[in-house]
Amino acid sequence: MSYQALHNDVWGNCLRFIEQIVEPAQFNTWFKPIVPVAMKDSTLTIEVPSDFFRQYLEEAFLDILKKALKKEIGADARLIYKVRPVRVEAPMTLPAAHGNVPVNKSVSVSTYQPSGNPGPFVFPGLKKVKIDPRLNPVYCFANMVEGECNKMGITAGESIADAPGKTPFNPLFLFGGPGLGKTHLAQAIGISIKEKFPELVVLYVTGNEFKNQYVDAFKNNRITDFMGFYMKIDVLIVDDIQDLQGQASQNAFFNVFNHLHQNGRQLIFTSDRAPVDLKNFENRLLSRFKWGLSVELSRPDFETRLKMLRARSFREGVEVGEDVLGYLASHVKSNFRELEGTLISLIAHATLAHQEITVSLASQITGHIVGEEQNDISIDSITDVVCEYFNITRETLLSKSRKRQIVQARQIAMYECRNMIPSSSLSSIGFALGGKDHATVLHACTTVQNLMSTDKSFRQDVANIENMLTVAVNG
Repeated sequence: MSYQALHNDVWGNCLRFIEQIVEPAQFNTWFKPIVPVAMKDSTLTIEVPSDFFRQYLEEAFLDILKKALKKEIGADARLIYKVRPVRVEAPMTLPAAHGNVPVNKSVSVSTYQPSGNPGPFVFPGLKKVKIDPRLNPVYCFANMVEGECNKMGITAGESIADAPGKTPFNPLFLFGGPGLGKTHLAQAIGISIKEKFPELVVLYVTGNEFKNQYVDAFKNNRITDFMGFYMKIDVLIVDDIQDLQGQASQNAFFNVFNHLHQNGRQLIFTSDRAPVDLKNFENRLLSRFKWGLSVELSRPDFETRLKMLRARSFREGVEVGEDVLGYLASHVKSNFRELEGTLISLIAHATLAHQEITVSLASQITGHIVGEEQNDISIDSITDVVCEYFNITRETLLSKSRKRQIVQARQIAMYECRNMIPSSSLSSIGFALGGKDHATVLHACTTVQNLMSTDKSFRQDVANIENMLTVAVNG
C-alpha cells in the first residue's frame, strides 16, 4: 500500500492517538505546531519549527511517537524531520534517531573454537558478521564550519574520502584540545567514504573501547576472533587513541595497524595531544602514528566562531541578532563545544520562558556556563610580563638571538604559556613566540623544569614572573 497522498490523514490519526496520552499543555506546545509534509511507503516526513524542537521531541516523546506511527502505519514505520527555515534557505533534512544511518555490508569472519591458538591443521569456520559503523549522521562535512583552525584537517579529510587508503595521509592523526571538532571531522570522513564507497566496511571505535574489547576477548579465549574481526575493516577510526593504554592491548593494536596499513586500508586517529606528547606508548607504535599526516585542530578565531554560531542558529530555526552572535563569539573562546552549548542554552531559555533573545539574556546565560572572565590571560600578556621582568623588548624576545638571557626568557615565556593557557596548543605557542615548532616549545618546557630543579636563582626568576602574572590576572 502507498501512503504517498495520505500524510495529512496519517498524521491526523497519530495526533488523535497522542492527544489521549499526553497532557493538553504538552500537546499544544509540542505536537500542534508539527506539519505533515509527505508520505512515501512507510516513511512519514514532518516539518518542525527548529532543531531544538526536534531534539526535545525525541528526548521526551520518542516512545509515544513510535507507538502512534506503529499503530497507524505498521512495524516498518519510519519518521523523517524537516526543520522549518527562518529565511529563504531550503529546509534541512535530518533523520529521526531511529532513522537512516550509514550501514556496512555483512562480512565473513573466521572463527575458532575457544580451545587456545589453532594448530596448522585446524580449519576455522566462517561466520557472517554485520558490523555497525557507529557513525552519527549529524557529524557530516555539511555540518562542519571551516576556518583557519581546521582548514588543513578538512582538506586532508576530503582527499581521504575520495580515495581511502590511497593517499599519503595514512594514517591521519588529528590532535588538539577538547571540543575542537576532532570527533566530528573523523566521523565526517567515515560518513563521506560510506556515501562514495558503500561496499567498504567502516568502523568508529574509541581507544578505551578497543582496550576493553581486547581484555574481554582475552578473558574468554577469543583473541583469534577479535583479531580476525578487526582485520576485516576497510576504514578504522579510533577516537581518543591516548586512552589505548596497556602493553598487551597496544601489541594487539600494533598487529591490526600493520595488517590494515599493508593492505591499503585507511586509518584515522584522534588524540588530545600530538604523537610526540603521548605517554606510555611503545616507540614502534608511536613511529607508525607519524607515518602519514598529523594535523592539529586549534582554537577557532573570532570569525570562525561567528560563522559557526550563524550556521547553528539557522539549523535551530531561530533568528538570532548579529549583536547577540557577536557577543557570544567574543565571550566564549575556548572551543566549538562550549560555544555551541552556550547558544543552545540561550535558545532553550528564550523558547521555554517566551523571552526575546537579547545581549542582556546572552550575558546572563554566558555567565552561568563559562563564568565571568577575569583579566584575560593570553600569550601576548605573558610575553609582556616576561619582557618587563628581563627588561627586553618584544622584538628582542621574538628574535633569533642565541644570547643566554634571551633564550632563557623565551623558554620561560613558552613554559608559562603552556601552564597558564592549557587550551593553547604547542604549535600556536611556538608560532606566537618567534615562529617555532611544537617540538621547540616542548623542549623549552622540559629545559625550564630541569633548570628549576637545579638552579636556585633561575627558580626564583620563574617564581617572580609567576607572581607578576598572578597580579596581572587578578587585577
